[in-house]
Amino acid sequence: MSDKIIIGVTDCSKFDIYSDWVLSYDKRVEVIKLGYKLDNFNDIEKCNGIVLTGGEDVHPRFYNLPEYYHYCYEDDVDEKRDAFEFQVLDYTEKNDVPVLGICRGMQVGNVFFGGTLIPDIASWGKFDHSKMPDKSDRYHEIIVNESSWLNTIVHTTKGLVNSNHHQSTDRTGKGLVVSAISPDGVTEAMERLDPNGKSFLLFVQWHPERLKDQQSPFSKKLHEAFINAIISGRQ
Repeated sequence: MSDKIIIGVTDCSKFDIYSDWVLSYDKRVEVIKLGYKLDNFNDIEKCNGIVLTGGEDVHPRFYNLPEYYHYCYEDDVDEKRDAFEFQVLDYTEKNDVPVLGICRGMQVGNVFFGGTLIPDIASWGKFDHSKMPDKSDRYHEIIVNESSWLNTIVHTTKGLVNSNHHQSTDRTGKGLVVSAISPDGVTEAMERLDPNGKSFLLFVQWHPERLKDQQSPFSKKLHEAFINAIISGRQ
């Protein structure tokens, strides 16, 4: 068996930041960029794990609320990317491939499992999630369910994470459960309702790849758990 750990990272405008983070903890890791613009879906067959990255709004038609479209940023919707990443998740579920979804990655994941989204968090009355006036990340606390699988990874029930968000999850998809929330009730992490015997699946709203404190358990421990799940699945 090859010592290489190949991670598929979905294409996005900030791809290099995600790729650098994925590569940063283990010299055995290699990255493959996956995206519909590259016409390389079949490269997923080489991947030992998948990171779903941030980016565009998910088109509301995919969660049967097309009337929400006017809340979206029209120049920031990419239905071809949505469809491609649903195809990725269909593959990972059928083939037990570990998945870490970040920001939009959580939103796409929730829709894939039949959930819905809040198309504009501020319009729903929550104001502590968008980027700062200088476009830098906002920071706020999150609360981790002490009985969650996520808690066994980060070993804490509270932490400080970054936020630069326009959308979030609303109704939770089938087979998923919320494992962390912000103090104002926005979902910050989701995991399998019953993870026993199933592949690694973790969705987070924050950006572990660009937390100021890269030693934070909400960055480093997530990365370690993801890589370790891949390694243990190959043994």
